[in-house]
Amino acid sequence: MKADDMVDPSELVSAASAHEQFQADGIYLNTASLGLPPRSSLEALRAVLDDWQCGRAAPPDYDAPLNASRVAYARMVGVDANQVAVGSQVSVFAGLVAASLPDGSEVLTVRDEFTSIVFPFLAQAGRGVSVREVPLEHLAEAVTAKTELVAVSAVQSANGRVADLDALEEACATTRTRVLLDTTQAVGWLPIDASRFAYTTGGGYKWLLAPRGTAFFTIQPGLEDTLIPHTAGWYAGDDPWTSIYGGPLRLAASARRFDVSPAWHSWVGQAPALQLLTSIGATALHEHALGLANRFREAVGLPHGDSAIVSLEVGHGAKERLLQARIAASHRVGRLRLSCHINNTVDDADRAAEVLRSHVVQQDPA
Repeated sequence: MKADDMVDPSELVSAASAHEQFQADGIYLNTASLGLPPRSSLEALRAVLDDWQCGRAAPPDYDAPLNASRVAYARMVGVDANQVAVGSQVSVFAGLVAASLPDGSEVLTVRDEFTSIVFPFLAQAGRGVSVREVPLEHLAEAVTAKTELVAVSAVQSANGRVADLDALEEACATTRTRVLLDTTQAVGWLPIDASRFAYTTGGGYKWLLAPRGTAFFTIQPGLEDTLIPHTAGWYAGDDPWTSIYGGPLRLAASARRFDVSPAWHSWVGQAPALQLLTSIGATALHEHALGLANRFREAVGLPHGDSAIVSLEVGHGAKERLLQARIAASHRVGRLRLSCHINNTVDDADRAAEVLRSHVVQQDPA
């Protein structure tokens, strides 16, 4: 099921009208590092901080925004909310998967993958777990009958390259290999159907526009018992508010058994941001972000790509020009990285191209 199929058309708003929710000081093209909060998130956070300061806050009150976030995220990635666990960091969920692997397993990943999706598996070396790295473009063909798991990002953090998920799914179906897909740099601009993969996980503080401290994990039905909930705490209980003391073990039957005790205020900010994103819809988010990225590429003489993240080599003086023009971006692996999202406009893309056009010295690989 596509994510947009789960959204009531009457609830949809335009990407253009959503721009008024943001107030950047200058041009912000750095969502791949840190997403901007919409006004609705800031208003919600200010309200709960006031309640906290005045002694009006009660822990159960934070369940509502967390539950709303779980449901909204499930809609975005095309799964049932019972298949979604919540936490604060991607590496925690990657670690759960890593700890579940049989001794001697082979894990396949790509070169220069973000370490939060690699380190948990490298840390299992004492059990004979091996990690094999291949170029992204050869990932699907590198899957063999010996490959227990593929751990890969849907979109590479360093340069925005998009994995061929269709080819990967087909290859893994042949070998019955499971996939852990990191969606941190994808969900929010790239439509992702999480039901296609055994596990997905993603952080909320980039393209989902949350304060740092939210993360999601999806698991296909029937696989819940294949993972030991090593991080289980009170919030993983079937009824968290009645399972805060003592045994016996009484975990939720759904993916909630993998919930990690939440960073409350982060979820207060996450819920309105997800409401905004789902009201726009996955297709419109994709068209908006990719359209702006390709508008920039064309303006500076680069070919169109398939990513909202633009990675390019720039010459001397580009960093200073960006600062002078008040354009926020980032640098990864020696290249400039720009990222377009719902806070950006056509004017942002055009201004960035005007500033950087004479500094571009190499093709965008994405």
